Amino acid sequence: MALPNDIVLRPRFKFEVLSNNETILKAFEKTKSEQTAFIITRIDDHVFIKFPKAEQHFWSPQLHLEINDEGKEKAMVHGLFGPNPTVWTLFMFLHFIVAALFLGFGIWAYANATLDNTYAIQVFLTLFMVVLWFTLYFAGRLGRAKGKPEILKLNDFMNKTLSAYR
Repeated sequence: MALPNDIVLRPRFKFEVLSNNETILKAFEKTKSEQTAFIITRIDDHVFIKFPKAEQHFWSPQLHLEINDEGKEKAMVHGLFGPNPTVWTLFMFLHFIVAALFLGFGIWAYANATLDNTYAIQVFLTLFMVVLWFTLYFAGRLGRAKGKPEILKLNDFMNKTLSAYR
């Protein structure tokens, strides 16, 4: 699976399989007991595949599959590669804080400029938030690059499990 070199930090995909969703879900449940390389969790039509705790690092990805029934002998698999949800929530929280500070410092600079007060510090802080946002973005890209070999392992495992239905 080729990962595009665009802005996507959490790659998504979807494809059709020639079986109903319950058969596919049972295939993952069967595979769960036959191997120890991955932790597989099923909740309704969702399957989560991740690495055991001992093999995880901060940027370790997991694969979330949603398997929807599309008819009698057809199902649609929607997949999402992403970091641990706790890491992703922290990452998005930091982005939100940086955006809020950017707006706050920008408004503060505008207010001081309108009042003919000095506003160099506020402009510096506003521009620093832009630099901080780019730093967060590149940290996410670095994390995705570090997790790419693991993404490929997750993808291979999914393909092996679904090979009989494609």
